[in-house]
Amino acid sequence: MKKPKTLGEREIIKIIQNQLDRMPKMPIPFGDDVAACDLGNNELAVLKTDMLVGKTDVPKTMSLWQAARKAVVMNISDFAAKGVKPQALMVSLGLPRGLTKKDIEEIGKGLNTGAREYDAYIIGGDTGEASDLIISITVFGAAKKENIMLRNGAKPGDIVAVTGLFGKTAAGLKILTEDLQMPKKTRENLINSVLMPHARLKEGLALGRTMAVTAAIDSSDGLAWSLHEIAKASHVGFVINKVPTDKQAQKFAESNKLDPTELTLYGGEEYELVLTIKQKNLQKAKKATADTGCRLLPIGRVTKEKQININFNEKTRVIKAKGYEHFRTDMKNSKVSI
Repeated sequence: MKKPKTLGEREIIKIIQNQLDRMPKMPIPFGDDVAACDLGNNELAVLKTDMLVGKTDVPKTMSLWQAARKAVVMNISDFAAKGVKPQALMVSLGLPRGLTKKDIEEIGKGLNTGAREYDAYIIGGDTGEASDLIISITVFGAAKKENIMLRNGAKPGDIVAVTGLFGKTAAGLKILTEDLQMPKKTRENLINSVLMPHARLKEGLALGRTMAVTAAIDSSDGLAWSLHEIAKASHVGFVINKVPTDKQAQKFAESNKLDPTELTLYGGEEYELVLTIKQKNLQKAKKATADTGCRLLPIGRVTKEKQININFNEKTRVIKAKGYEHFRTDMKNSKVSI
């Protein structure tokens, strides 16, 4: 008998969406990083929910404190990509039996640390018993319609830019899951990029105020997937002419005979912002990010042709639509440290 097809996360979401009645005049369509309700007077209530699951999202050596903080950061990162300031968070916890008082305190401290890093507060939630650690968070904020950066506004001729370099988390995760070796300091830096991620909230808020950004997304599922998501929503393509690879990731790749471009494109969980910017407003966007202490890196341009290619070392290759996806991608040896 033919084995049933395994449904991926994105296909499951699409199936569920097809069963739902659409809210009239939805301010933000299905498929973007956040959702919203119209409050009137050009103001939107912006909402985001995402969950962290021990088996798929927590690599070995990550503590409960770090896992709880990461659950907050990955939600805040989507607000950063929209240029929206988070104000309050609700948390639902699924907890396995056997956790100690100290374990619960660590989860609480991690949640609070994550929220306060971004000047937000946790105001309530729910708890229940589960077979695995589950931390589900809902974020609330408010914003003016014109300041929100969606995925669907990229136009041919726009500049593609990112808020940082890529490949460190892919390298760090390989060190954790495959026990690959590097000099101690580099090894610690790469692993730390996995255990202690940071959302680009200051940068996202600053960019939202410039009105220079035509499309934006966070890179938690990988640079390649982020480009494909913007391309799909905006009905455009890209030519990437600069590979934004971190130097430590480059060294790691060379030492372990890996392709640094693969680490850069398909790693994921960097939580950088991937943006398209009107060419005439590029300097304004660069200044806005520089004022936050970040260097905005142009890496390519938007094209009318609906292809995503990279021109590198005088060769052109297709950037594939792949990245992390629940139900399809395994995280080897994932286990929260208790």
